[in-house]
Amino acid sequence: MDINKEIKKLEQIYLEKPQRVFTMYLNTDPSDPDQQGGEWKLHLKNGLNSFENYLQEDGDSDEKRNYWAVKEKVEQFMHDNEQELAKSVVIIANADESVWFAHKFQMPVKTEFSWEEQPKLEQLKEMYNQFPETGIILTQKEAIKILDTELGTLKDTKLYEMDLDTEDWREHTGPHGAGVSMGTGGKNNQQEQFESRFEANRYRWYKSIGSTLDKVAKNRNWQHIYIVGKKDEAEDLVHNMSKEVTDIVPKNMLEHEEMKIINEVVV
Repeated sequence: MDINKEIKKLEQIYLEKPQRVFTMYLNTDPSDPDQQGGEWKLHLKNGLNSFENYLQEDGDSDEKRNYWAVKEKVEQFMHDNEQELAKSVVIIANADESVWFAHKFQMPVKTEFSWEEQPKLEQLKEMYNQFPETGIILTQKEAIKILDTELGTLKDTKLYEMDLDTEDWREHTGPHGAGVSMGTGGKNNQQEQFESRFEANRYRWYKSIGSTLDKVAKNRNWQHIYIVGKKDEAEDLVHNMSKEVTDIVPKNMLEHEEMKIINEVVV
């Protein structure tokens, strides 16, 4: 998902009666003291009902039907995703689904509902300005992991491992989760020998992957780049990249769960 492109498309929408665009920003953050009892359900119900009550009084039957169609889709989305909510939900929709933007985000929002000619985009734009396309590069000895993120949400991951026999970086094609084997050098019986070899070759090895990381950053349009890892390793990686790095986070987090990394480094 390219949020910037989505925003530009949504900016072009203008629907006259009986069509309207529904916009919802819903705070579902379980860490928010005001959300400890799942209060978002009440806020959702009240927000949806407020428009329904208004339209009942207004008397435009076509607009009411359009609103009911949107309301049903919104309620279904929230029901289907109830067990997988993050900090917020943003939905922008119309009756015939020519407009349908529905996403969960790891960023807080102020709960807000609208039913107007155009979508309300102020909060979405503010979210994007705060957290645009961002790359998190985690380094831990002969492994480098890339998290491609936007608005605090994971878009993609890549894992590169140094082949100690050929001294070439290979993109890992298996699962990217914690506990991935870190190459032949990571085996316990070779650990001491590997540590010595790694320290002697670290700068050269990192230099050989620097251009690859620059290319990924350019292709993913990263506005910010964070390098996460042991301080000297992270600094070597920064020196071998031409792209500007936003910050170094001196922690070994490569095997941590991705959303935990994003929340700690970016959000």
